[in-house]
Amino acid sequence: MKEDNKEKGIEVEAGTVEEAIKKALEQLGVSRDEVKIKVMCEEKKGLFGMEGEKPAKIRVTLKKSKNKY
Repeated sequence: MKEDNKEKGIEVEAGTVEEAIKKALEQLGVSRDEVKIKVMCEEKKGLFGMEGEKPAKIRVTLKKSKNKY
């Protein structure tokens, strides 16, 4: 299997985009300025609390370090 140069990251789902970001940062143990965040899908609420609700989904990747020795 060939390894490509894609950035490694994680995908996280939560009730809102902000909750997903917080969850991802906790999982990675980093601060917000150390990552790139891509919103894959924003949350959708069901009408009057009925079915149809969908969670927010984001992809978080670590920024490349500028301090290379």
